[in-house]
Amino acid sequence: MIRFFTEWYKRYFSDPQAVLLAVMLIIGFTIIIYMGGMLAPVIAAIVIAYLLEGSVQYLTRLHIPRIIAVTTVFLLFLTFTLLVFLGLLPLVSRQLTDLVQQLPTLINDGQQLLLQLPEKYPLVVSEEQIWDFLQVVRSGISELGQTVFSISLASIPRLITVLVYLVLGPVLVFFFLKDKRLVMNWFSGILPEERPLLDKVWEEMDGQIGNYVRGKFYEIIMVGSVTFIVFSIMGLKYAVLLSALVAVSVIIPYIGATVATIPVAIAAYVQFGWGADFGWIILAYAIIQALDGNLLVPLLFSEAVNLHPIAIIVAVLVFGGLWGFWGVFFAIPLATLVNALISAWPRGKGKFYVNTEAKES
Repeated sequence: MIRFFTEWYKRYFSDPQAVLLAVMLIIGFTIIIYMGGMLAPVIAAIVIAYLLEGSVQYLTRLHIPRIIAVTTVFLLFLTFTLLVFLGLLPLVSRQLTDLVQQLPTLINDGQQLLLQLPEKYPLVVSEEQIWDFLQVVRSGISELGQTVFSISLASIPRLITVLVYLVLGPVLVFFFLKDKRLVMNWFSGILPEERPLLDKVWEEMDGQIGNYVRGKFYEIIMVGSVTFIVFSIMGLKYAVLLSALVAVSVIIPYIGATVATIPVAIAAYVQFGWGADFGWIILAYAIIQALDGNLLVPLLFSEAVNLHPIAIIVAVLVFGGLWGFWGVFFAIPLATLVNALISAWPRGKGKFYVNTEAKES
């Protein structure tokens, strides 16, 4: 057994570049796991600056001075952020508040509709099953209300911290864009001059991560806008809230669309009942999801690395468990990074390697 691990170590860690890469990965993950909360504004600013850098480079290719390009892109970013916070979030908050106020009425209407099912489909569902289901729903809503209340009380002391982050974040984004070369030179100065493996992994991941995150941002905007327009035209209540939920659901491949279907179906059923209007809402939602999965995603992510659905789901579970929302958002880029590391990792030709080839032959 000792010999086995010795040969495995010689095969994968005999190259000093592999050791350097492993050390950097360990340091990076350790910092994020144990200091991610403290460094959240810095990490978020780095990610945002990285995404905005593409637009800055586009303007500089038009012979616009970098400082003017950075200022222009940064002001557009601030304008968009303010429009979201001052325009979209109040609408979502208003509809969410209205939903909470109307929740008892909606529950009562839903209860009446559910109690009609045993009369229409006595062989499929019984009245006892409906009452058991309603009891579970009431219990869940009660627990959810208590949880939300406790969270709201606990979050009051953090409000000042959030406001400070909202001020620090844009400032950091601007300086990361403005002084990109200075920051990159400092970071390169603490690394060895000869680092071909690191350069190879970075070159492979740079375009892929940028294309993925930018594409996902465009997908969120497009899917959310189209869903809002369709739901508004069809007269569905809480169109803003539901379209925001559908837009966010595209972050999680496969799972998100399935989860978002439940509140859309419940809202349509409570408002229209089991009829033609309900069917049209579900059909329109299914068409939006089909166009997103079969047309929009291939167009936006044509340059992204294809990953097996099992790898994507595992990445969502693992990175989401580690870093919550941001882990879910960056699950596919991180999975692509892991795939690139496995492909680029140097492999020596120790005894373990030779014996394995001999056995396969």
